[in-house]
Amino acid sequence: MSRNHTKFRHLVNFKSLFLSFLPFFCKILFTFPVNMFTFAVETNQNQKTVNKMDKIKVAIVGYGNIGKYALEAVQASADMECVGVVRRNGAEGKPAELADVPVVKNISELKGVQVAILATPTRKVEEYAKQCLALGINTVDSFDIHTQIVDLRRSLDKAAKEHGAVSIISAGWDPGSDSIVRSLIESLAPKGITYTNFGPGRSMGHSVAVRAIDGVRDALSMTIPVGTGIHRRMVYVELEDGADFKKVEAAIKADPYFVNDETHVQQVPCVDNLNDVGHGVNLVRKGVSGKTHNQLFEFNMTINNPALTAQVLVNVARASMKQKPGAYTMIEIPVIDMLYGDREELIRHLV
Repeated sequence: MSRNHTKFRHLVNFKSLFLSFLPFFCKILFTFPVNMFTFAVETNQNQKTVNKMDKIKVAIVGYGNIGKYALEAVQASADMECVGVVRRNGAEGKPAELADVPVVKNISELKGVQVAILATPTRKVEEYAKQCLALGINTVDSFDIHTQIVDLRRSLDKAAKEHGAVSIISAGWDPGSDSIVRSLIESLAPKGITYTNFGPGRSMGHSVAVRAIDGVRDALSMTIPVGTGIHRRMVYVELEDGADFKKVEAAIKADPYFVNDETHVQQVPCVDNLNDVGHGVNLVRKGVSGKTHNQLFEFNMTINNPALTAQVLVNVARASMKQKPGAYTMIEIPVIDMLYGDREELIRHLV
């Protein structure tokens, strides 16, 4: 057989082999892009599901001034979702903004809660915190009676550890974020004096305390800075019919919220006509760094009181997910744990 004839036969065999595999190659050619597209879509959908599952599940306990702003702050946080609100009246007469939010009377009625933001009166914080901690739910609060913070921390620390949960207390702006500023500037000048001057502005905690007194229909407590950390409390009360103003005044001045400050109480026909949620602070420290004197530090802010308190609570709710079981104040928590985002990106941006 000639060489040319053999070569031709090999070419014919190769052609037959190619034709036999052609349908298989065509199937791969046309289905591969479709499969890759399907894989990409499924991966993207799965990622969205994972991201949703990874969000911190938050419940808001109490829906007054702070609770309303807390809901807004949670909704504005990419890593959180509100899984329910706890109100005394439950879903009865719930506001329009809660139409898509489960509203209940007890937090035990909600499922999957990881952190409870306690937007309750200060004197109810310990009670509600222990209820939540017993369910293994982290708690954050803005408890603001400075002289009782250590006792509350000790009490909730025991409860939190017993149930493997975290409680971050006194996490408003003062106590709270101001506490961090005071700690920082004291570290910069270990010897010296710090003056915290509040206001002028409405104190939510003080106002709530006055409203709880028998005979008071409504109340507004204004904090007026006198200077060097000294404050005057101007309290405006709207009384129930038949209430004794002198008895109300005495009860206010004897309350732990007011007993250490110069306090003036005035009766008015309508508290709402005076109401303003603005507040602020001026923090000043003059001290010594090493052996060098005359170091002066100053921090100022003017704020919407409940809005800032709510934002701080949301920040520490995030941080609670990164702490070991126990109770903490804000000065015990790394600031970076309160921020949303990749840790290294935060360091690159802020350091």
